[in-house]
Amino acid sequence: MSLAFYNLFLFLYSAGIRIASLFNPKAKLWVKGRKNSFSHIKSALSGNVSPAIWMHCASLGEFEQGRPVLESLRNAYPSYKIVLTFFSPSGYEIRRNYTGADWIFYLPMDGRRNAARFIDAINPSLVVWVKYEYWYYYLTRLKQKSIPVLLVSGIFRTSQPFFKWYGGIWKKMLLSFHHLFVQTEYSAELLSPLVAEKDITVSGDTRFDRVTDIAENFTPLPQAIIDFCGSHTTVVAGSTWEEDEAEWTHYVKAHPEIRFMIAPHEVDRESIRDVQEEFPGAVLYSDMQQGNWKDNDHTHVLIVDTIGILSRLYHYAHITYVGGGFSDSGIHNVLEAAVYGKPVIFGPEYEKFEEAKGLVACGGAFSIESAVELEKLMVELLSDKERLDTSSKAAKDFVYGNRGATGKILNYIKNNNILQ
Repeated sequence: MSLAFYNLFLFLYSAGIRIASLFNPKAKLWVKGRKNSFSHIKSALSGNVSPAIWMHCASLGEFEQGRPVLESLRNAYPSYKIVLTFFSPSGYEIRRNYTGADWIFYLPMDGRRNAARFIDAINPSLVVWVKYEYWYYYLTRLKQKSIPVLLVSGIFRTSQPFFKWYGGIWKKMLLSFHHLFVQTEYSAELLSPLVAEKDITVSGDTRFDRVTDIAENFTPLPQAIIDFCGSHTTVVAGSTWEEDEAEWTHYVKAHPEIRFMIAPHEVDRESIRDVQEEFPGAVLYSDMQQGNWKDNDHTHVLIVDTIGILSRLYHYAHITYVGGGFSDSGIHNVLEAAVYGKPVIFGPEYEKFEEAKGLVACGGAFSIESAVELEKLMVELLSDKERLDTSSKAAKDFVYGNRGATGKILNYIKNNNILQ
């Protein structure tokens, strides 16, 4: 891709999202969040004389991935201010009040002028880029200013433009990084013809550090959740889409003795209404919070119509299901469930996710392609305690056995005197 085509892409993306903002709530937030952004940034940073560390995350998932690094940097270098940016509203709007950063902004749209203005405004001593989302002008401007940029939890595949004949500017973006911390040996092998070996470290995935930290500092959910589960076998289905919920409909109706907690990926009113239609009589978490539920209501399905509790909700399950595996984009975060020692079930689209492949290989997770397969698997797991226990242990052992990426990154920063 030439720079001219990249600039055309930026123009078309900006124009398209502004048109979409007329009818799409997320696009509207994207546009609104960037209105007068430089005035807001200048005002927020006014008077700051402390050095800064900048972390950029595409969205909420990448933030959770980068969070162990961010919080470790804050502890190790308390004199530095933390600037956190998001590209997507689903990250910014949920974490806009996160107390681990000093300033949280939407990342202004890429462009020569925007990149120069933003970088000059925050003047970072170190930049941490989480997993992916590469912006040419930002990265090359940082390179020009000799500001070290680290990629953490990077993952690479042959389908990406870095490895195509038209990937010229993408390769230039790679060379803008001071160091690349990647999840797998395969990623390192792909990069080796393009990036010097000394600039690549196979560190693993920082999400393992994040989910173990959540599990080890677990705070219980409201008593109503505990009461709902009671002594029943409990299934938690998280980050589900319509295709996922369809796989469960028959089994849920056929097993009123099992408690099901379903946390849809989208929690807007229309999406929740659709889930209620799939599971008539289900109680909403928001109603439960208000005391509008009693155990003698005889409902065995809870629909979680809020965000922020899923990573703890899995704690209460005997078996978990993670959505997204029936779409091309693939499954959501399976580690949040596996860390508690819970077998994880998901759809067939998981091959792009190393952690999911690892869990399947060790017996801690199972992929299903239909409702028939799901029901057969549930019968097998719930009728064979030894198999259920073995799978549970395998899931937890896999997660705990892959910790340590954050420590490798912090050691690199310290050993190379990147921050003083």
